[in-house]
Amino acid sequence: MGKIYTALGLMSGTSMDGVDASIVQTDGKSKYKAILDKYFAYPKGIYSELTKLRDKIKSSKDLKKYQKQIKLVEKKITIFHAKAVNETLKKTKLDVDFIGFHGQTIFHNSKKKKTKQLGDGGLLSKLTKRKVIYNFRQNDIQNGGEGAPLTPIFHELIAKKYNINPPNIFVNIGGISNFTYLGSTHIGSKKVKNWYAGDLCLGNCLIDEWIRKKSKNNFDKDGKIAMAGNIHKNKLKLALQSYKPKKEDSLDIKDFDLSFVNGLSLKDGAATLTEYTAQILAYHLILHTIHNIKIILCGGGRKNKFLIKKIKKKLPFPILLIDEYGINGDFVESQAFGYFAIRSFLKLPISFPTTTGCKKPCTGGVLVKNY
Repeated sequence: MGKIYTALGLMSGTSMDGVDASIVQTDGKSKYKAILDKYFAYPKGIYSELTKLRDKIKSSKDLKKYQKQIKLVEKKITIFHAKAVNETLKKTKLDVDFIGFHGQTIFHNSKKKKTKQLGDGGLLSKLTKRKVIYNFRQNDIQNGGEGAPLTPIFHELIAKKYNINPPNIFVNIGGISNFTYLGSTHIGSKKVKNWYAGDLCLGNCLIDEWIRKKSKNNFDKDGKIAMAGNIHKNKLKLALQSYKPKKEDSLDIKDFDLSFVNGLSLKDGAATLTEYTAQILAYHLILHTIHNIKIILCGGGRKNKFLIKKIKKKLPFPILLIDEYGINGDFVESQAFGYFAIRSFLKLPISFPTTTGCKKPCTGGVLVKNY
């Protein structure tokens, strides 16, 4: 058995609501144990600055145009991540070998080989006095990949650990939904692994954007606002008719537009967008399903009970929350980045031709020690 390392993974998703922090122990291969998980909500000021900055950046040119503002916000969120790390470390006596720092995505365009996660690895290392591994996507992009999703190899690990037998699809519903298909096939008499992954379609992005635009809330808790509204069927029909799936690229929340519900009330807009999201998610999941498959939901979107209820009604196969297997679905990705930090240190791949489209299996991440 290889050496067991301790890592602290950090994840802040496209909802931009806060930071998930997870301490894991792993050999970077087949051994893995979750030790501690904590969530840190962004203060209103940081949340506001982040969402406004992201909304300004429509193209890679805007990364240059708003360079000064990007630097200022990056420093603020790095300091916040450092506080999250230091608070988490107080809860354990374990010595953490590495921090896996995903950063905060504000722009992603794989076609133009441009991705931007806010996060200063050097500053985080200085403030936490720990080795930091960050910038996980860049090596994959340079090798022809989409830069995302990176979680499939971690989904495979937890499927084995918790005896989640294939075939199954892990679906992470964040701002964007992505998936990992885990199955097997026969080549002659030999049974071999069959897996692939990618961005699926929108997730919470339009619902969250609408709620932010029309209320003081950041999201529709349990889908209660949508539940109280009425679906505008004509607007929904037109939007679905004009929907064109993107199959070849990884996605960004800017690929989706909620203007078709403009003019509706808060509740009716939420109801219409929730139905729109449910229909598109169901459509894409049907494309990737086979007989006897299980769909296992992760990510913040699984908490929108109204949305999940709608999706279940549209699909003919089992849909389970990952929590039903004893796994905390809030921290799958933060645990994954702890695992990736160790794989990066060991020069092991975190992305593959069948997951991101890279030319060959790629490791990723930059190690920095600044103390």
